[in-house]
Amino acid sequence: MSTARAEEGWKIRLLAIENAKGEHLGYFEQLAEEQGVRVEYRRLWKGDGLSGALEYDALVLLGGGMSVNDEAEYPYLVEEKQLVREALAAGKPLLGICLGAQLIANALGARVYPGERKELGWGEVVLTQEARRDEVFSAFPERHEVFHWHGETFELPARAVLLSSSELYPHQAFRIGSGYGLQYHIEMTAELVRSWVREVPEVEEQVLDRLEERIEELNRLAEVFFRRWLALAGV
Repeated sequence: MSTARAEEGWKIRLLAIENAKGEHLGYFEQLAEEQGVRVEYRRLWKGDGLSGALEYDALVLLGGGMSVNDEAEYPYLVEEKQLVREALAAGKPLLGICLGAQLIANALGARVYPGERKELGWGEVVLTQEARRDEVFSAFPERHEVFHWHGETFELPARAVLLSSSELYPHQAFRIGSGYGLQYHIEMTAELVRSWVREVPEVEEQVLDRLEERIEELNRLAEVFFRRWLALAGV
């Protein structure tokens, strides 16, 4: 740790990249503060750029309602995909959540396309055999409930390791080099769930059922994941 970082009381710098308003680190931000991680945001939807992004110790690509294929409408997606390739080449700890996972896959040449139907709300994912040997996912139960909020899916990039699947979407989590992609959300808070479900009232009953109980369990998973993922960045 540098002298400047020690004096300021933080261990590493984490850059969170926002693709859309309302898509932020959620519970991960609280965990970062507890771990002495300084979080900074680049809000691409507001016009922020990505210059100097590789100077950070770890990177998180957040979600968004657009498709990774919408480069004409959202030209910053092109720059973001280039950042993915550069970060992985440099061995930088990288996490993609939902759209972020699709960006990692697509940046490495994999196809991203609409699924048979949207996967919205709570649902179970199942770990693969490879996940049981993974530094992060080996601490997870074989079956666990997560929060889904997507309508597209992706092919696995070459050399990627599949870590979890759901009944509807077989590609849910993967690892490639120093990067992890999660199609689902484990960073959710109750407040964040409520804000999203207001936009899709037809799923409100299912999504809000036992919300506090489900969030409590999700937070436990998030803590396991985040602490182990941060260990890859030296925390």
